[in-house]
Amino acid sequence: MPTEASNEGRRVVVCAPFGRDAESVAALLTREGYEAAPCADLAQVAAHIDDEVGAVLVTEEALGTGIELLRDALSRQPPWSDLPFVLLKAQRTGRSAPNTALEGLAGLVNNTVILERPLGIASLVSAVASALHARRKQFEMRDRIAELASSESRLRLATEAANIGTWDYDPIGDVLRWDLRCKALFGLPPDAEITFEHSFIAGLHPEDRARTVDAVSRALDPHGKVDYDIEYRTIGLSDGVERWVAAKGGAVFDQERATRFVGTIMDISERKRAEAALAASEAALREESHALEILNRTGSKVAAELDLDSLVQAVVDAGRELTGAEAGAFFYNKVDDDGESYLLFSLSGPPHSAFENYPMPRNTAVFGPTFAGEGVVRSDDIRQDPRYGQNDTYHGMPAGHIPVVSYLAVPVASRSGEVIGGLFFGHSQPAQFSDRSERLAVGLAAQAAISIENARLIQAAQRLNQTLEQKVAERTHDLEAEMASRARAEAALRQSQKMEAVGQLTGGIAHDFNNMLTGVIGGLDIVKRRIASGRTQDLDRFMDAASASAHRAAGLTARLLAFSRRQSLDARPLDVNALTASLDDLLRRTINENIALKIVPGRDAPHAIADANQLENAILNLAINARDAMPDGGQLTVEVQSVELDEAYAATEPDVAPGRYVVIAVSDTGVGMPADVIEKVFEPFFTTKPIGQGTGLGLSMVYGFARQSGGQVRIHSRPGEGTSVKIYLPACEGDATSQSDSPGAVQEGHGQTVLVVEDDPSVRLLVREVLEELGYAPLEAGDAVEAIPILRSAQSIDLLVSDVGLPGMNGRQLAEVAREHRPDLPILFVTGYAENAAIRAGFLGTNMAMITKPFAIEALAAKIGEMVN
Repeated sequence: MPTEASNEGRRVVVCAPFGRDAESVAALLTREGYEAAPCADLAQVAAHIDDEVGAVLVTEEALGTGIELLRDALSRQPPWSDLPFVLLKAQRTGRSAPNTALEGLAGLVNNTVILERPLGIASLVSAVASALHARRKQFEMRDRIAELASSESRLRLATEAANIGTWDYDPIGDVLRWDLRCKALFGLPPDAEITFEHSFIAGLHPEDRARTVDAVSRALDPHGKVDYDIEYRTIGLSDGVERWVAAKGGAVFDQERATRFVGTIMDISERKRAEAALAASEAALREESHALEILNRTGSKVAAELDLDSLVQAVVDAGRELTGAEAGAFFYNKVDDDGESYLLFSLSGPPHSAFENYPMPRNTAVFGPTFAGEGVVRSDDIRQDPRYGQNDTYHGMPAGHIPVVSYLAVPVASRSGEVIGGLFFGHSQPAQFSDRSERLAVGLAAQAAISIENARLIQAAQRLNQTLEQKVAERTHDLEAEMASRARAEAALRQSQKMEAVGQLTGGIAHDFNNMLTGVIGGLDIVKRRIASGRTQDLDRFMDAASASAHRAAGLTARLLAFSRRQSLDARPLDVNALTASLDDLLRRTINENIALKIVPGRDAPHAIADANQLENAILNLAINARDAMPDGGQLTVEVQSVELDEAYAATEPDVAPGRYVVIAVSDTGVGMPADVIEKVFEPFFTTKPIGQGTGLGLSMVYGFARQSGGQVRIHSRPGEGTSVKIYLPACEGDATSQSDSPGAVQEGHGQTVLVVEDDPSVRLLVREVLEELGYAPLEAGDAVEAIPILRSAQSIDLLVSDVGLPGMNGRQLAEVAREHRPDLPILFVTGYAENAAIRAGFLGTNMAMITKPFAIEALAAKIGEMVN
């Protein structure tokens, strides 16, 4: 038999008075695993009865004495206790008399098992086991009863603490039970009789009765399965007090029928009152916020409004919205000769036509106080006011006038105390204007007074300023005429200065060209005379002189093109350190012996994107200027470096793009220049040298070359300290491309056909002669119109030589047409000036080259041979 954790109901009390029967039975039960206690009589049994006793085994012979003591002990047991007895009786014959002791035990205990002796051990043990099991069930019932009592106690305490009432309704028997709290919530005394109809339904607020009863019906519907959760009002059946309650409950169903309906009820009157107060507060806050929004909106509008009509209309509209009036008006305080009429300035609500048949209001007892500034006039029913109807002719409002019952009038007074007018509001229903309405109207009137006064002052100032504005306009016109005259004079002066500069330039150019042309023309004339007379000795000397003069003219033309930024540049990656180092000998031969030359290469300087020949010319020009600035000797420095110009710097210099640049600085220690001269050094035609010694294009050529190359030039100079000119050229990280200025060996032709397109006959003649002498077969065309049919024909052509600046279709366009018919045709461009050909890299296509006029015959021959072969 398994052991139990508790000692309750484990012991078996054995009572057998004869011999050792009790000890024998107890020993038997002990061997079977039970705890047994032998007793000699019922008195000892009564003494042993406690919670540890699970059953009493007694023999019939033991019932003779002590029965009353047993009765007393059993009576002290709790109500749930019914101690089991196992009675062993002797077997009787038919003639045996009944045992009255057995009858006495039967009347004493209810839970008795009777066994006849003799019986087997198994039957005895089984009866004892059953009795102990029944006793344990009693103890379990005791625990459940205690738990239920505790739970009910906690529930009662919780409901009492939470002010919760409970109800229990039997819908079948129509029996309703309420606790005291539930009765109190329906205004009933504690001893009141309760019924569903006359207590519950009768106590519901009339407005909530129908929905509450409907909620009960749905909760009792077995098909709906709806919880009962509702808030409603009650009217106290005895005290008449209105209360808000919240009820929750549920129904118990049996065979599709509600058998019980239980739940709770709680007083929520305070919560409802708090919610109502909160809702009222929120409504009041919204109303005040709305009023404040209207006031702010109106204030902002009228503060910026100078038109009195719009200003006053905005005020009246806002006032009608703030006060809830049906009609609002502003009457301007302007009286007639009789001192009685006021001017209607603005109206809100009714149309103006509603007043067009009525005269203006007069100085009556009702209107007078407002226009006198005596204060606010407010009436819940103006018709009942003693001041109403006291004046002729109408004795009140004229017939057909819009109905006005509630009345509110507020004076609009300026800061000086002048009553500007009055705001008037009306409503057809009584008692529509409250203290709040009056307070808002007074605030609006003050706001309107300031705005109206400001607008009137500004309008007056505008009228006063009209004359001043007219005078200012006249004076402005005179000043503009004077400025225009001065501008014309300045323009004439600038034009004169420009013409003087042009004259200075043309004088210098004319002087130089005349010298050069004298050398060319004179040399050629002598050559012709010598050949004519048969004297051919020393002809080379005169031809060299003419050639030198022509080359000087070509150099001057190149400088003019550089200044105009129209020279043809062959820009490519260039090692500037190597280029400046190669100029060492040339620069030393250019400067005077008393000038020291220093060339400083840039450390890790990148390659620059530039035309090597033009950069050499620019450095040489700057060196010559530096030489002229140091007549008594000094230091000439050519330095290479790299710089990074960031976005911030580029933002301050509109003509500079951010990025990395190679800088070539040519610096001297010469006489320097003042600030006014520095401002002009890059201007075209400007020079500080006498006529004939300079064209004014040296620095302009440098500037034009740098700008055309995508760079910039900066100059820094101080009188007596020297000058530094810096050329900024875009940097490139690629390798420098080697360039050779000397033409390659002239290659003879082998009858290849070359189409020459040139509009200048002399140049065309020269190119043709060169081609014929070199063994080529030339074809000629004066322009694109003549050249295109040849290109379209079946004629074999090995090279196209075209001038860029052709009339009509230019050389580059002609090249596109040629490539349409002959995709692989080599093309050589010849140019003296062409805007679109200024940068070769963007002008030339595949298998194209360019040569610049004027050119040496050897250079032309070498280029043609290179492209044909």
